[in-house]
Amino acid sequence: MSRLAFAVEPAAEDRLLADAVESGHVVVARAMGVAELMQALDVVAPDVVLVGAGRETLSAELLEACDLRGVRLIALAATDAERAHARAIGLHEVFDLGSSWHVLEEVVSGGVPVPSRVSSDAARRAERATGSVIAVWGPGGAPGRTTIAVNLAAELAAAGHRVALVDADPYGGAIAPALGLLDEAPGFASACRLAGADALDRTELERIAQRYSSPRASFDVFTGLVGPSRWPELARDRVATAIGGIREWVEYVVIDTGFSLEHDEELTSDQFAPRRNAATFASLSAADHVVAVGLADPVGLSRLLRGHSELVDLVDADRVRVVVNRVRTSALGIDAYGQVRQTMRRFSGLSDVAMLPHDGRATDAAILTARTLRDAAPKSPLRTAMRDFAHEAFLPVPTPVERRGIRFSRASVRAAAG
Repeated sequence: MSRLAFAVEPAAEDRLLADAVESGHVVVARAMGVAELMQALDVVAPDVVLVGAGRETLSAELLEACDLRGVRLIALAATDAERAHARAIGLHEVFDLGSSWHVLEEVVSGGVPVPSRVSSDAARRAERATGSVIAVWGPGGAPGRTTIAVNLAAELAAAGHRVALVDADPYGGAIAPALGLLDEAPGFASACRLAGADALDRTELERIAQRYSSPRASFDVFTGLVGPSRWPELARDRVATAIGGIREWVEYVVIDTGFSLEHDEELTSDQFAPRRNAATFASLSAADHVVAVGLADPVGLSRLLRGHSELVDLVDADRVRVVVNRVRTSALGIDAYGQVRQTMRRFSGLSDVAMLPHDGRATDAAILTARTLRDAAPKSPLRTAMRDFAHEAFLPVPTPVERRGIRFSRASVRAAAG
């Protein structure tokens, strides 16, 4: 049983109230603005506060007050603008205004707590400074870099984090068509140009980013180059500065990089000419984690092993997570997973290798509908494996919120409820 305070529009309150009481919860306050609600936190001591996500009922001050008192704050958003407002102040437990009580019950009854990412301006700055950058790299041969980058971003966003997906492949972008986004103006190239002019700020990032919208798993996308001939736009210094600016804006930056690790400056006598693979090197250098992707067949594994040895010359080996994609018996024989483990352990000494199953039906559904696996095939084996990999590799274990444990008499509760 939880003590609930409601500050949502009357229609939503009428729809949810009866189900909340029927589920055994006690409603201790109803229909207040931000100021009244903050005062009521000490008077009626709710366990959970449900508020509308609009500015008239949800503020950073309310979020901070709830954090200090161990009160769970849940917002109900009617529009994308309200959802964006909740994200901007750091609240991640945001549901659609039309959600049924059945959807809210698990969270209200003590589901896995999602700690607030922001409670003050100082906390905002500290959190932005530690935003993680994850670069997804793989050798030539289409091992599935874009598929993994897109769905890794989706799983991180679904876990309640603000995520930016960056297409930094200098050989041509694939993320925009994969997600059905406009690609006439490459967003990441625009960010690099602004970074070169020292004009990349939060307002500009919000302007040039496109939004992939999904229930509880939306994220921002910086689309890639529309053609390989435009690679000089991704100069190394500009790429590094742009990634730094984006990581101050979100909690996770997932980068789809190029495949080539060739140092092309060795091929020309002009040391000041732009470098084709500069964006890839800059992305790998800025990354806190590198996901190295290879295909689960003899050719793909051979390319991955050679590429991995080059990769660890550029980044620390402990930052690299190896993923073998499209594991299937038709290409590797009986016990395909065991074959992959044995090969990677024998030829590279790697024992910690994540493996993703071949799931053509799910990937075809995602491409056909220009959606993530989470949206197009949520129960597919590949989506399940991607979710497990994202949670195990990159998501911290949430710290339970300590509740106050204050008891009130039945008479005081009735008086507080009015």
